[in-house]
Amino acid sequence: MLDTAPDIAKLRHEGAFEVLDRAAALAAQGRDIINLGIGQPDFKTAPHVVEAAIKALKDGHHGYTPPAGIAALREAVSADLAERLGVAVDPGLVVIVPGGKVTMQMAILMFGRPGVEIVYPDPGFPVYESLIDYSGATGVPLPLLEENGFAFSAEALLARITPRCRLIILNNPANPTGGVTPKKEVDKLAAGLDGHPQVAVLSDEIYGRLIYDERRHASLLAYPHLRDRVILLDGWSKTYAMTGWRLGYGIWPAGLVDAAIRMAVNSYSCVNAAAQYAGIAALSGPQAPVDDMIAAFEARRRLVVERLNAIPGLSCVMPGGAFYAFPNIAGTGLSAKDLEQALLERAGVATIAGSSFGPHGEGYLRVSYANSRANIEAAMARIRACLAGL
Repeated sequence: MLDTAPDIAKLRHEGAFEVLDRAAALAAQGRDIINLGIGQPDFKTAPHVVEAAIKALKDGHHGYTPPAGIAALREAVSADLAERLGVAVDPGLVVIVPGGKVTMQMAILMFGRPGVEIVYPDPGFPVYESLIDYSGATGVPLPLLEENGFAFSAEALLARITPRCRLIILNNPANPTGGVTPKKEVDKLAAGLDGHPQVAVLSDEIYGRLIYDERRHASLLAYPHLRDRVILLDGWSKTYAMTGWRLGYGIWPAGLVDAAIRMAVNSYSCVNAAAQYAGIAALSGPQAPVDDMIAAFEARRRLVVERLNAIPGLSCVMPGGAFYAFPNIAGTGLSAKDLEQALLERAGVATIAGSSFGPHGEGYLRVSYANSRANIEAAMARIRACLAGL
């Protein structure tokens, strides 16, 4: 047997992809499966974005690009942040990456090591905890509670910072809960971090455009006194329906950007050229497709929450962002994993157990409403019937 490094075993699978694989296998057997599990828009990438990639290929952009990304794309990111968040960002601090997880991996491996603590949300995106464990650091979960609308508490977060803490991870709006932390809470955190100068922040804002009910996105990048230690994670996957393009970016503090570029050089070299030209078109072109998609998600959000709350055994708070509902399933008497499996195997509805996102996700289910209204209605009817028969 080959002798691999034991730390590799600390890396975990992602529950959403395991469910996706099982759903695909059932569909291949002829089962009718409605997928409310996968976290990707059901919209197509806008035509002008696709055409930009085709043009780039026809124009001969077939070679390597700079490790941090082509200059025009980094400038487009900077311009977008200035317009959308009112924050001036030097394009030299932008690092283009093949998907949001890469910025996540870079930041966690940069700071994570034995003897160090990293605070992360629970329930939260499972790759956070996986990479923390792989780095050798000790993960410190920050519970996100239903009674707070799954927003994080600045007081609770600051209380978890010890002298060993080197990184905190925030996700706002949040996966899997759809929770949105209000600006006043982000303000409290920003002020409280003054007392912890050794702590960097990875602010995962990949769902920052997907926000509802006239809420405003509060980005940690907007606090000047934190700019030397905030790493912003964002990209094109969710906002522009470009999950398969694998295109994201990080905004790095000036003191860390060279380290991020060196990590890029030593792993993937650069992001493919055509996708980068598509990224320019997405940011600088018409935003109507994004607005239309967000409006559709907002209507679906209300539909799915209404339907979930009408099913005996389930209750669901209204999510403020992203495209996930996170219903409480305590009334069913089932564990999250058991309900996930029952809904998929018996009802043909793919969902994700809340426990896949951390111990504090037990008792909940992630339901994606990035699917059509017709499929949502059909899925809710199946869930109701399945629970009635259990």
